[in-house]
Amino acid sequence: MRRTRLVKWILGVIIVGAGGTVWFALRPPRPVAPSSDTPDIRFVDVTDRAGIQFRHVSGARGKKLLPETMGSGVAVIDFDRDGKPDLFFVNSRSWPGDANPTGTRATPALYRNRGDGTFEDVTAACGWDVELYGMGVAVGDFDNDGWPDIFITAVGGNRLYRNVGATKFEDVTERAKLGVLPKWPAESGPEFAQHASPISFPASAAWLDYDGDGKLDLFVCNYLTWSPAYDLGIAAVLPGGVRAYVPPQQFTGVQCELYRNLDGQHFEDVSGAAGIYVTEPEGPERAPRPVGKALGVAVCDPDSDGWPDLIVANDTVRNFFFHNEPGPNGTRVFKEMGLVAGVAYSDGRPRGGMGIDWGEIAPGMQAVVIANFTNEPNSLFQLIGVAPVRFSDVALEVGLARESRSAMKFGAVFADFDNDGRLDLFTANGHLEPDIALAHGRQPYKQAGQLFWNTGKRNEMFVPVTGPGGQGLFPPMVGRGCSYLDYDGDGKLDLVVMENDGRVRLFRNETSGEHAWIRLSLAGAGDTNRDAIGAAVTVEAGGVVQHRYVTPTHGYLSQSELVLTVGLGSVTKVDKVTVRWPGKSASSETWTNLDAGKTHVLKQGQAR
Repeated sequence: MRRTRLVKWILGVIIVGAGGTVWFALRPPRPVAPSSDTPDIRFVDVTDRAGIQFRHVSGARGKKLLPETMGSGVAVIDFDRDGKPDLFFVNSRSWPGDANPTGTRATPALYRNRGDGTFEDVTAACGWDVELYGMGVAVGDFDNDGWPDIFITAVGGNRLYRNVGATKFEDVTERAKLGVLPKWPAESGPEFAQHASPISFPASAAWLDYDGDGKLDLFVCNYLTWSPAYDLGIAAVLPGGVRAYVPPQQFTGVQCELYRNLDGQHFEDVSGAAGIYVTEPEGPERAPRPVGKALGVAVCDPDSDGWPDLIVANDTVRNFFFHNEPGPNGTRVFKEMGLVAGVAYSDGRPRGGMGIDWGEIAPGMQAVVIANFTNEPNSLFQLIGVAPVRFSDVALEVGLARESRSAMKFGAVFADFDNDGRLDLFTANGHLEPDIALAHGRQPYKQAGQLFWNTGKRNEMFVPVTGPGGQGLFPPMVGRGCSYLDYDGDGKLDLVVMENDGRVRLFRNETSGEHAWIRLSLAGAGDTNRDAIGAAVTVEAGGVVQHRYVTPTHGYLSQSELVLTVGLGSVTKVDKVTVRWPGKSASSETWTNLDAGKTHVLKQGQAR
C-alpha cells in the first residue's frame, strides 16, 4: 500500500496512510426553532401505495470503492407523451466477480404513470434489461422527433438511448459517436481489484442548445481519475482498523466534456475547442493538470443574453462558471470565469460541492445554491452584476448557513412547494461512510432531507420546516439524487428521492391551503429545440412578476419535470406570460389572461 500524507476529509474521520490513526471532532448541530409563521407543509411517503418497488444496488461488499457511495439519480420523463410524468431510476451494479445480493440483475427501471396515483413497471417491456454502473441521467429530445430520449452516465462508459415511439429504447451510443471509452473492465474476481488503468467516472449531465441551432447538445460532468487498483492501494482507515472510503483529494482531477449535436443523429466532441477544458500548471515542469472534480451542473442565463451558461459544482476544488461567448467563424465558445464571477470559492476556500440548482428566489434576486459536505453550509451565490457576471455568497445573510451546516447534502432543488409564489429549497441528505459512528457517534449515516421555506424576507429568507410535534419532515435516508414533479395532477409539487443502496421514496405533497397555481408546458418549433430547453419565461399576475428558466437539470445526477409550475398565492388569473424562445433568433411571444389551476401548452408561433 502506498504511504500518503495525512488527509482530513471532514468525515470527522480521517486516517490515510500507514503512520497512525487520527480523527477529528465535528461540531454537533444546534437545534433551530421553527418560525411561527411557517406554513403547514407536509409530505407523505406514498411509495408503496404508488406501486414503486425499485431498489438501488451500489455493489458495496466491503471493498469500499469510491463509486459505491456516490449514486444514483432519477429522471422525470413523459416517455409516452400522455401528459403524465413518468419516472426513470438509474441503477448501479455489483463489481466484477461479485454476485448481486438480491440474486437478480441490477438494471435501471422505468415506471409509467397510470394517472390514478399509481405507477406501472414497464422496464422489461421498454428494453431496459441492461446492467450498467449507472450514476446520473439526462432527458432530452436530441433528434427532435417529439419523443424524449435518455442519456445515462455510468462508470466504465456512458450510454445514449433513443426513444422509439414509446415502445422501446434503443442504445445508439456508438452510432451517435458519443464514445464509450474507457470501457467497463474485462477482469473479473480478484483480477478486477488489480485493474490499474483509469476507468471513466462521470456524474451529472445536462442537455442544452449552447450554439442556438435548434439541436440539443450534451454537457457531461466527470468526477475524478479512478481505478480500483489505485483506490484500494490507498490506506484509508477508521478507528478500530476498519477501511474508510478514500477522499477525493487523493485522486487527480479530470476534464468535463461537451458534445455538439451535428445533425440530430451524430455528436462531435468539442470540449477543447469550446473552452470546457480547465487546467493549471503543476510541478517543476509546469505541466497542465486538469482542475475539475465535477459532480453537479446548472444551466442558466444570468446576464439574460439568450445564450445558456453553465455553473459546475466541484468537490474539494474550485467551482466553475462557463460563460457562453461568440467564437471564431460564427461559433459559440465558453470562457471559464468562476474566479472573476465569485462562484469559485466560499469563504476563500473550496468546499465539497455536490448538488446544484439555479432560480429566482425573490423578485429580481437570482441565485445558485450548491449543496456542500458535512460541517460545511450550503453555498448560496446571489447574482449581483451582469457586465461582467458577478456573484456573492449570501447564505449566512438569508439564514441558510447555520441550519444547513451539519448535514451531508447531495441533491438540491429550488421549487415552490406551497405555491405562494416563492421558491423553496429541498436537499437530499445522507453520509457517505456507513461506519461513520466509529469516528463520530453523533454523525448518522442515514440523514433526513431538509426543506427550507422561503419567507420572502431578506434577513431570514430560508427557515427549516419540521413535521408535526417538531419531528423530521422526511425519514432518515442515505439520500442522493432527487427530483420534483406533480405526479397526481393536483398542482402541488411532489418529491422523489433516491437512496444509495436502498429503496427510492416518492413523497406526496399534502400541504394545506388553497394557493393558486399555473402549469406551463412549452413546445418549440423551427430553429428551437422541441423541448424549448433554454427558454426564458416571465409570468405577470396580480402585480407580481416571476421569472423561470426552462431546463430539466436540477440537483444531483437527476432531472426534474420540464413543465413549469408557478405558484400564484391568492391570484386566480395570470395577466401575461412572455416566452423568449431559445435559438439564434431569440424571438419572443406573449399569452394573456390565462386561468389558474390548469396546465397550458404554449406552442411556438401560436401565441394569443
